[in-house]
Formats: sequence, structure tokens, C-alpha cells
Amino acid sequence: MDTSTWRSQRVPTAPGLEPAPLKEHPLRSASVRPAHLDCRGYPLFSWAPRVCPHSHPRPSCPPQHPCVRVSSWSSAPLDRGPGCGCLLRPCPVPSAAAQRSDVGGEASGTSINHSQMLLHRLQELLHQGNASDVVLRVQAAGTDEVRVFHAHRLLLGLHSELFRLLLSNQSEAMLREPRDCAAVFDKFIRYLYCGELTILLSQAIPLHKLATKYRVASLQRGVADYMRAHLAGGAGPAVGWYHYAVSTGDEALRESCLQFLAWNLSAVAGSAEWSSVSPELLAQLLQRSDLVLQDELELFHALEVWLGRARPPPAVAERALRAIRYPMIPPAQLFQLQARSAVLARHGLAVADLLLQAYQFHAASPLHYAKFFDVNGSAFLPRNYLAPAWGAPWVINNPARDDRSTSFQTQLGPSGHDAGRRITWNVLFSPRWLPVSLRPVYADAAGTALPAARPEDGRPRLVVTPASSGGDAAGVSFQKTVLVGARQQGRLLVRHAYSFHQSSEEAGDFLAHADLQRRNSEYLVENALHLHLIVKPVYHTLIRTPK
Repeated sequence: MDTSTWRSQRVPTAPGLEPAPLKEHPLRSASVRPAHLDCRGYPLFSWAPRVCPHSHPRPSCPPQHPCVRVSSWSSAPLDRGPGCGCLLRPCPVPSAAAQRSDVGGEASGTSINHSQMLLHRLQELLHQGNASDVVLRVQAAGTDEVRVFHAHRLLLGLHSELFRLLLSNQSEAMLREPRDCAAVFDKFIRYLYCGELTILLSQAIPLHKLATKYRVASLQRGVADYMRAHLAGGAGPAVGWYHYAVSTGDEALRESCLQFLAWNLSAVAGSAEWSSVSPELLAQLLQRSDLVLQDELELFHALEVWLGRARPPPAVAERALRAIRYPMIPPAQLFQLQARSAVLARHGLAVADLLLQAYQFHAASPLHYAKFFDVNGSAFLPRNYLAPAWGAPWVINNPARDDRSTSFQTQLGPSGHDAGRRITWNVLFSPRWLPVSLRPVYADAAGTALPAARPEDGRPRLVVTPASSGGDAAGVSFQKTVLVGARQQGRLLVRHAYSFHQSSEEAGDFLAHADLQRRNSEYLVENALHLHLIVKPVYHTLIRTPK
């Protein structure tokens, strides 16, 4: 080969660091060019700014040719440049796969993702404490135990403004934390380095406390989302998390806890958490009409247990007793309560007027009672009772298979006057109901239909209608509620609730986001859909009380 065609060419360098002259390779075609040369035949160089043993300033990286894709920090032994120990190393030869990814040009671009390697390096940096410039000493409150963390000011300050200010003029800080927070401080620090952590139920509140204290907003949101998700599954300590949400002002978490407690009050009232319910939380629950429990008598007995354990002041006890809806309790059970309840023996005078009201309500028809008394209050509105008088369970095996139907009966109303009067309800479930807008339509007179909608375009539908509309329902309207159960730790808990009024006969959002085709769907228990249908008579919609 005629070497005269070679010409001397210098690779662009930083000022003061000139490598020896290099000659361009004559084979400029990409198809025959060696992999370590660029499109002009120049050797591919990457500047790896490692620590220079000399005292001159570190050179800035030279501008790269478009062929040079990746410049990484080299860990190989130093190759000395002209006159010093600064590193100037060729880039690693790109793999065949990496070269093939560029054949199509730069129009679409190619993603090179080494994020997992970066996370691994950051984790090593934390564990080994290499090049750390700050020391955190974390002392658990009330103990002499101190945990020491060698950290890096830059990484702590990236996530936490408080850390940035705290460590701006000192290299060591003593942090005093509650015991539960000190126990998970290593997880907290790891999140600041790696952006991820593994969390247990018992660690949720301590980690949320640390994220709140040190103003790490992303971790605050992440832990709060974790708590809400586990509440929906029935795994979280709802009472403890509710009180924590109130103390921190987290309204979304507070409402999630309150909703879970309302839908699963029977399970919570039978657990150890019930005794830790605060008077404020108890008052919040007692005023709700969406409580799910067997009947109102169950709620009264749960209140008796709470009063016996909490022993609140008389005013708190009487306020709670007055929140019971006594007209929803049959007269025979009311007689037993007055005769046997130790709570009513102590506080009977505080609810005497409510007991009299309940007896009067049961003695007359609702229409006749409404002529003299107001029936628009919450005392005359049933909650979500699971007793047979107010609904029925329905287990649908393989719900994605085809349409199903069933029927059940409920009592006309809670009044003793209506105890023997029943209404029959028909229920239709369709797993893939299609709205009119998605149904096939005929395009022309020949009867050619447009392509049919796919089954996955449909959504589950549940319709509840009375078998007949007679005079028995005069003066009463009905609110229908459908509960969807999920099994958690051997218990069947309410995961979702859908309510709709008589005028619509169905809930528009019923299982709108459910994937019933998936066997491990959160809506299914052993590939079955567990529903409980509830019908609540409502008097105040049609009955008008005298002014």
C-alpha cells in the first residue's frame, strides 16, 4: 500500500494535552473500516477524566465526532498522555449488535440503558462509603444506640432540601429519631441513593415520618400510595393508619382508611384494633349510612364493647349511643336491650326519647307515622345490612363466561308494620355488555353489517329490577347497593361498593375497570365473583312531612 496517501492528522484535544500525530486509515468505507475507527478513519477516543497525579488543571473533554456514541468512565490502569498522567484511552470496541442498531441512521435513535448498573454502583457507594464527605449519626430516642452512616453530601441534597441546608457547613450531624424511625433509617438512606426500597406494613408509618421530616416528597407519595393500596386489599392496620393520617393532615389517606373501616366494620369490630379506635373516629363511623354490617343490633353490641374498653367520659358515651339508629332494630330486640344491656342501664335516660321514637315507628305504618313525625332523618335510613331481610349474596363462578340471572326477596321496609311484606327482585349480570354506540349496525339495505365489536370492548353490567310494581311500594323508594368481596388472610372483605337508585336500575360504573378474564384479578376469589346485593327502602324521597 502506498503510504504516501496517508496523511498526518491530529485528534482534537484539550489545550495543553496533544497526543502524538496519528495517520488516517485509507479504508474509509463503513463496510470495510475497522471497528475501532470512525467514518473518517480516525481512531475512536474517549476522554476519561480520572484524577491526574500532576497539579495542572483537568482538561475538558474534546468535542466528539458523531460516530462516537458512548463515553464512559474507564477503570483500566492509567495510560499517560504527553507529559503527564492524565488518561486518554480509546473507547471500547462497540459490539456487533450496537453497530447494527445504527445501520438505519439517526432518524429513530437507539436507546442505551445502563440504569441498573448505575443503581448497583450507587448502592456500592453507600455500603462501602467510598469518597464520603459527611457522617450521619442516628440515635434512637431513649437509648444509647447510635447508627453511623458514611454518606455523600451531593446525593443527600439532591432529594432533601433539609439535608442540603443541614450539611452545607458541617461534615457530621447527630440525628435523634424515634425508635421505629431509627430502625428503618438505612432503608431511608438507601432510597436517597437508589430511588427504591423494600417496605413492610409495619415500616410504612416510620418511613412516611422520615420522608415528611426531611421533605422527601417522592417518598412521601410512594409510601402513602402503598398504604392506600394495602388498605384496599385488607392487609393494612386501618385504625392506626387513620390516626396517623389525621396527625399528618394527609386527607387522601384519611379518607381511604375511613372508607375501608366503613365497608368492613364487622371485621374491624371483631379485631384487636377496635379498642384503639379514638372517640373522634367512632363518631365519624357512627354517622355514616354506608357502614356494612349484619344489622343495627351488631353495631350496638360493638359499641358496648368499645365503651367497656375505652371507658370514655359520660358525654362521649351518650353521644355515641344517640348515633345508633334504633328504628332499624325490631321491637323484640329493643325489649331485650332495655332489659339486659348494662350500657343502657347506665345511660338509658340519654336515649329514652329515641327508644320511644323507635317503638312508635314500629307500631304504625310509615305513611301514618309521617303525618305526625319527621321521617327525613338518618335514624330512618337503613345502613348496608347483610341480614337476609335486606338482600342476598351471589357467587358467580367463571364470571367472564356468559350472562347469569338470579332473584331474591327483601322486606318492604324496616317498620314492624311492613315486616311480613316482601318485594321480589330480578337480577341480570352480563360480563360483556356493549353500549349502543359499539353495537353492530347495518350499513345498507342489503343488510351488510359492519364488523362486530370485539368481546373485550364490552364491560360488565348488573341490572336490578322489581319483579312487579304494585301498591305495596307506595310511599317508598329503593336504593340498591352491590358489594364486591375479596379474600384477604382467610377473611372475605368488601373491596368495592356500587350504589344506584331505583330510577336507573343499574350502576353506570359497575366493575368498569375490572378484568374478569384474568384469573388473579383483584375482583375475583378463586375465579369467582363474590357479590352481595342490598336493597334499602328510603322513605324521605316520596313521603312529605307536614310543615
